[in-house]
Amino acid sequence: MKIVVLDGYTLNPGDLSWDALSQFGDIEVFEHTEHDQIISRSRDADIILTNKAVITNKVIEHCPKLKYIGVTATGTNVVDMTAASSRNIVVTNVPAYGPDAVAQMVFALILQHSQQVSLHDEAVKQGQWSNARDFCFTLSPLMSLKGKTIGIVGYGDIGQQVATLALAFNMNVIITSGSKKTNLPLNVSWQPLELLLTQADIVSLHCPLNETTDKLINSQSLGLLKPGALLVNTARGGLIDEDALALALNQRKLFAAVDVLSTEPPAKDNPLLSANNIVITPHIAWATIEARQNLLTIAANNIERFLQGKPCHQVN
Repeated sequence: MKIVVLDGYTLNPGDLSWDALSQFGDIEVFEHTEHDQIISRSRDADIILTNKAVITNKVIEHCPKLKYIGVTATGTNVVDMTAASSRNIVVTNVPAYGPDAVAQMVFALILQHSQQVSLHDEAVKQGQWSNARDFCFTLSPLMSLKGKTIGIVGYGDIGQQVATLALAFNMNVIITSGSKKTNLPLNVSWQPLELLLTQADIVSLHCPLNETTDKLINSQSLGLLKPGALLVNTARGGLIDEDALALALNQRKLFAAVDVLSTEPPAKDNPLLSANNIVITPHIAWATIEARQNLLTIAANNIERFLQGKPCHQVN
């Protein structure tokens, strides 16, 4: 059994072990694989693991031994599902490997906005505190989270974790989702998206990207937000119309903190890179060592279950 990992670096840059996979056969790990290298590296594989390397119909046609494709992520748009299914190739993903890590990042971004930690750290190191007349100084308004309203768009595993943390900060929590939710926890209420946007001081996105949610946050929905509201996105960059958001940010109508962009790595002319009132991190919400270890463990378990004839997390 030959196992090929096409792009292992983001999952394991060297601080984890691939031993959990090697028990199933000969494993070959590539840190990165360019598009024109995929076929040559996969040709003899029985099992392929991929994160962002795209497995097209052409790739599948050139891999006669291929029986299984494991996506080391939740999203599976990198695999031609029709081609895989036509060859009876099982495709799996790894769901819910780190909702706590993403929720933690959401609040890191929220607290960066409310406390302005990096702004004041930089000022202190530039000597502004040493030269200050008073024992303290602030360079921007600081904000308490208690009593503020957070609107959570999407109420899966991550959205629920964010709600739990928000309640611990004594925030008001409103959520929206594809269908109305009942039996919600105490102090969590459901609202349609339009009402959520008008009521929330902070909006955090946690819905999947599909035809319905593409550019869900656009000029019209941005216009519903309170002046000075904070928009947080740790889900998918395509949920936001980036031109519309950049315009609103540059007009200083609101704030944003995002961990994802529509294209990654972003083009240098992405309008959000030069916009005002925004914090951007490079898609790292998922990447705590604990979450990555859990992802690798689940990916190995997926292979084991497949080899036992009992595939789990199959998506085709």
